[in-house]
Amino acid sequence: MSAKQRPAYSKQSDKPRIGTFLLLTFGWSWGFWGPKALVAQGLIENIPVLPELGAFGPTVAAFILVTYANGTTGARHLARRAVRFDFPKRWLLPALFLSPAIVFISVGVAITTGASLSFPWTDDPIVLPIAFGVIFFLGGPVQEEFGWRGYLLDPLQERLSALGGGLAVGFVWAIWHVPLFFVPSETIYYQNPFIGFAVSITLLSVLMTWVYNNTNASLLPALLFHTSFNWSQGMFPILDSDPASLAFVGLLAFTAVSVVVYWGPARLTRTDHS
Repeated sequence: MSAKQRPAYSKQSDKPRIGTFLLLTFGWSWGFWGPKALVAQGLIENIPVLPELGAFGPTVAAFILVTYANGTTGARHLARRAVRFDFPKRWLLPALFLSPAIVFISVGVAITTGASLSFPWTDDPIVLPIAFGVIFFLGGPVQEEFGWRGYLLDPLQERLSALGGGLAVGFVWAIWHVPLFFVPSETIYYQNPFIGFAVSITLLSVLMTWVYNNTNASLLPALLFHTSFNWSQGMFPILDSDPASLAFVGLLAFTAVSVVVYWGPARLTRTDHS
């Protein structure tokens, strides 16, 4: 990674505090989600919490740590990475369209196997672009990406390679969601198999690392990729079909493996295709 690409913690004294980041992230998020999960399981009495705030854990942790290390300059630098356009614009194509393409093929598998899927936008297609905007700001990307890709990814891939860093972030990302699998109101998680979720989100993390490393450390493609992934599954609920779910994970795995083989696990970049 060049000096231009290096994040705000580049000074020796400002190296990222991975352990502190994880403690802050999990402490914040599970502090909101944990009580909700315990109440849902009948282990404690209902207590007033706002579980919606739990999703902001990674971003809150990242901003706390860069502000601690570099003051408001560090916070501004991290925020500006979300609106940087100094990267080859062709990388917006996988960020925006790779997930929908995989989901559309999975929908085809569901249809050919006789599954009946209910699409929430059939009566009013205007829901599609509105949902994309809502998901971008409130459905995960803004709440998480300043932490996962903006703070955690770079130090991990410097130590473990790009592939190793992507896998490590994906593993942490999956574990972070665990309390939501015990909350009935979290319908996309509750009573769904965690293993399938963990595998898919780890594969997604590798693909997001690939795009991130080829877009000059801008967070905008990561935000759009995360949004596209969540939007695709929300608008085309393939998780309601077992064949479609298996096809989705299989296609995601095939795509990730192809990227790693072609672009190389060390950096997930190629100098002749940057």
